[in-house]
Amino acid sequence: MTKFNSENYGADKIQVLEGLEAVRKRPGMYIGNTSSGGLHHLVFELVHNSIDEAMAGVCDKIDVVIKSDGSLETTDNGRGIPVEIHPKTGKSTLEVVLTLLHAGGKFGAQGGAYKTSGGLHGVGLAVVNALSEELIAEVYRDGKVFRQVYEEGKPITPVEVVGETQLNGTKIIFKPDPKIFETVEFNGELIWHRLRELAFLNKGVKIIFKDERNGQSLEFQYDGGIVAFVEHLNRNKTPIHKEIIYIQKSVDNINVEVAMAYNDGYIDTTFTYANNINTGEGGTHLSGFRAALTRTLNDYGRKSGIIKENQENLSGDDVREGLVAVLKVDLPNPQFEGQTKAKLGNSEIKGIVDSVVSEGLMEFLEMNSQIGKKILDKGISAARAREAARKARDLTRRKNALDGASLPGKLADCTLTDPSLCEIYIVEGDSAGGTAKQGRDRSFQAILPLRGKILNVEKARLHRILSNAEIRAMITAIGTGIGEDFDVTKARYHRIIIMTDADFDGSHIRTLLLTFFYRFMPQLIENGFIYIAQPPLYKVELSRGKEEYYAYDDKELEEILGRIGRKNFVLQRYKGLGEMNAEQLWETTMNPGTRTILQVTLEDAMAADEIFSILMGDKVEPRREFIQQHAKEVVNLDI
Repeated sequence: MTKFNSENYGADKIQVLEGLEAVRKRPGMYIGNTSSGGLHHLVFELVHNSIDEAMAGVCDKIDVVIKSDGSLETTDNGRGIPVEIHPKTGKSTLEVVLTLLHAGGKFGAQGGAYKTSGGLHGVGLAVVNALSEELIAEVYRDGKVFRQVYEEGKPITPVEVVGETQLNGTKIIFKPDPKIFETVEFNGELIWHRLRELAFLNKGVKIIFKDERNGQSLEFQYDGGIVAFVEHLNRNKTPIHKEIIYIQKSVDNINVEVAMAYNDGYIDTTFTYANNINTGEGGTHLSGFRAALTRTLNDYGRKSGIIKENQENLSGDDVREGLVAVLKVDLPNPQFEGQTKAKLGNSEIKGIVDSVVSEGLMEFLEMNSQIGKKILDKGISAARAREAARKARDLTRRKNALDGASLPGKLADCTLTDPSLCEIYIVEGDSAGGTAKQGRDRSFQAILPLRGKILNVEKARLHRILSNAEIRAMITAIGTGIGEDFDVTKARYHRIIIMTDADFDGSHIRTLLLTFFYRFMPQLIENGFIYIAQPPLYKVELSRGKEEYYAYDDKELEEILGRIGRKNFVLQRYKGLGEMNAEQLWETTMNPGTRTILQVTLEDAMAADEIFSILMGDKVEPRREFIQQHAKEVVNLDI
């Protein structure tokens, strides 16, 4: 038995963190991480406080402003945070909710001051305060303006009356602490996408977004609620029926709302929410919805004779092909998994959602038989394609193309076998692939060159995708399988790096690859396995090759040229990876000590889905509008 020296572990080694020190010490426990995701989690914690006021029926307008000084401001016209002395603490209630975890109006019988709420952990405002360099709180109520200022979570002023007002509501201005966060720059597009989503989910609430950095101003208000949401999600696709299926019912103080429609595509686009929280990992409400959808469509298909006696029932995948749906539940005591609330765990919700959707959908189908036939015909077509995909998988398994027993011949694998240490470069073209093979560190870096452009999976079913040689090579090399065979634990590499030329074709190939991963292997993105290589755009050569500088963008090039002054130099603009020799490619793009690689994330799944549908879908008009809108942002366009 190992002997321990008890003298080295006494009471003096036990650290007690008071107030909000714990949040500053371990921010990841409260906001997930300290990168861009954690930063924006603070924004959405504040916005959800205002949305909770809207759900309580006492707020119909919310303003969000990214300030030019790097701070962010949220204002609502709700009741205003109480400011009177709190009976248990002897402090202003405003200071209590700003400094104490698990202090708020969302606890107690039936949720305290809120019937339903998204901010049920009671840590939102206090955590934002703790992780801010400065926070200013203003409350408008009882005819007065109350104000208090904080730094790093600590009050530096008392709660003061600074004016009179006829308004009611709360304004919070916070500046994220650069000592805590890897980045303190707010992503305006990410924020307004989420605000638009909340406007869809909260019928009639007006949400105004402004970005003082670029003058952008947007206003969102949707009287159609989630029906308008589905129309919006489906607008870049071709619907197979005009009327949106809408179901709503309250059972035991739990409100269930579903809007859904089908298009002629092959992707299931279902977004789920619990008390306005985007439950990206699903949960019991999604399970109930899917069970009801599959069972009800099969029951109706049998009852109407559309599914014949000799036909098998449609599977869940069959009935969800081309589905666009929004499922929203409001409940008094949601049980979320983790502080970031990505999954709903309330067991009773599954049965309630199943019952509401089954009843409502069957009623709709019986009253709209033509729409029912179109949906079922699409499901039957999907079932045939599923069978074709199964045969394709069986065939490729027999040929050892997907089971990993026989790796692609053009794969230059690495010698290490621990996936967490290994990375694979998916490289555009045999020429660049050859250079990468010469320049790599073969102990942990694998190279898979791709010939030409892969299939656009946005427009194809799985059996066609599996017949594409380049896609099969990727699936085999990565090792996870695809579709129902997918298993992220079998990934042979934990860094899958897309490396393409810095030109139009390279961008297109990168987009095709990202579309494939997003649609058919999203777990690789969710687990942080997908990266994009950043080869340099320029080489500046001095003294006949004795000095070389690489620039990865125009700004860096300007800095280099400013630094070298009037010296004679040769400037080379790289258009392809093949223009670099093996040593240069290693040093600039593949050496972990000097390279830059971008990790692909899913911070906003709805925005990602929208972009892929626009860029890779069948409709031309949305793509033309997107190009016109973003044309001025294009740099380094090859003509």
